[in-house]
Amino acid sequence: MSVELDKAVADFQAEATSGQQVKLSALKGQQVVLYFYPKDATPGCTTEGMDFSARFEQFKAANTLIFGVSMDSLKKHESFKSKQAFPFELISDEEHQLCDLFGVYQLKKNYGKEYMGIVRSTFLIDKDGVLREEWRNVKVAGHVDKVLAAAEALHKG
Repeated sequence: MSVELDKAVADFQAEATSGQQVKLSALKGQQVVLYFYPKDATPGCTTEGMDFSARFEQFKAANTLIFGVSMDSLKKHESFKSKQAFPFELISDEEHQLCDLFGVYQLKKNYGKEYMGIVRSTFLIDKDGVLREEWRNVKVAGHVDKVLAAAEALHKG
């Protein structure tokens, strides 16, 4: 089963940094951005995280929580979050259950090698748990501004 635009996202629970359990149903009343990225501490993933950090207060003003998701361990996430001073939590999805739910764990090709991995993607869920926007195969440059504009428009209703 995977997510569909304008449909409720199946409730999920996942472990995140700062000892948090993220449960979608517990976040009702707030918009949620889930951004999936391939790996902690790589150039694109660091830039994307820093872009979300730079707009953190604007997302907060639009009643929107941000969570970064990758298959790295919580230990790696804590280190990455701390080093980059991210003001939001990172979800560890080592068993790729969330990645599968959102359809981002896919066959990838790099320098002629094929492997399974996360395709950089972002999802905006409204305050009632309904998927309202999705961006797949994301290019980092300018991406966060598009997500912020969508979150603000959704918040204003």
